[in-house]
Amino acid sequence: MLRLLFISALLLASFAQAKPKVVLVSMGGTIDSKGDTRLDVLNYGGVGNRVGPAAWLAEVPEVQDLATVVAEDLRQPEGTTGGMTFERLAAVALRLQELSDDPSVDGIVVTHGTNTMAETAWFMHLTVAADKPIVFVGSQRPWTAMSGDGQMNLYQAVRVAATPEAAGKGVLHVMNDTINGARDVTKANAYRLETFKSPDTGPLGYADADRVVFYSSPLRRHTRASEFNIRDLKFPLPKVEILYAYTEAPGYLVDALVAHGVKGIIIDGTGAGSPAGGQIDALKKAQAEGVVVAATARTRSGRVQTTKRRTEANIVPGDNLPPEKARILLALALTRTTALTEIKRMFDQY
Repeated sequence: MLRLLFISALLLASFAQAKPKVVLVSMGGTIDSKGDTRLDVLNYGGVGNRVGPAAWLAEVPEVQDLATVVAEDLRQPEGTTGGMTFERLAAVALRLQELSDDPSVDGIVVTHGTNTMAETAWFMHLTVAADKPIVFVGSQRPWTAMSGDGQMNLYQAVRVAATPEAAGKGVLHVMNDTINGARDVTKANAYRLETFKSPDTGPLGYADADRVVFYSSPLRRHTRASEFNIRDLKFPLPKVEILYAYTEAPGYLVDALVAHGVKGIIIDGTGAGSPAGGQIDALKKAQAEGVVVAATARTRSGRVQTTKRRTEANIVPGDNLPPEKARILLALALTRTTALTEIKRMFDQY
């Protein structure tokens, strides 16, 4: 009998040791915010109204059934203004690289505000050389809200990060039980819980009740295959700005950007990605000053294609990236080259 108990204890210990380790990294956002009441889903957060990673783990103990979960708080200090910067993203990317290189870590979950989460995830997708799952998660409602989505989103993100099949797919995004890739995911609605979509490609899979299931994998270069490893980058990155194309769009905004030293301009173009109004002539002058111009489509779905007219205008097609993601890729590309053929290759491959 004692022998059986001893063997059972060994088996249980072996099972416990086999449990994956997931590091939960907090970068803030609605998921770490408190409201004044359970019905406050609008005026929440601010100084003194944050929920830290320790509280998450205490209030969602079920994540420890999935993995050994430990937390790191990388949030900016309370009261910080000005929002995210490339330098701030770089600091987090370096930490994610360290965690990914740690042989004791099996997966990483990063909590983030939903407004710019897709941009941050895309930056990490391009700069962190990782095969292990890195999963971004947030919430549309504060942690304290009635029927809030934060707790289940957090649980599902840990599930995905602890799933072996999630490895090698680059940076992932998990909310509302849906797994999207960092390249294609975008916030499509200001308030709805199902806000995150991948317009052209659809989700990679789902965190269903019985198991995490994947139906596709990203084909573009990312993480381990990227040429923009965070350890090789120097900051500040070249300045790249975005201009929206519309009827009577003026050229003086282009001129102002050039005067302020920008190295790249993303034109969020009409139709299939065309500049408009005074932008057309102003962009030609900007290009003569060495500014690289890339085009995205304000339709938010569909590729900006290579055409004879666009090629003659020396405008790099932005594929189907939204302007904020094209800006990040162009800024990284400009750390390597200003040759349009090479930059076009990068937009074709990433």
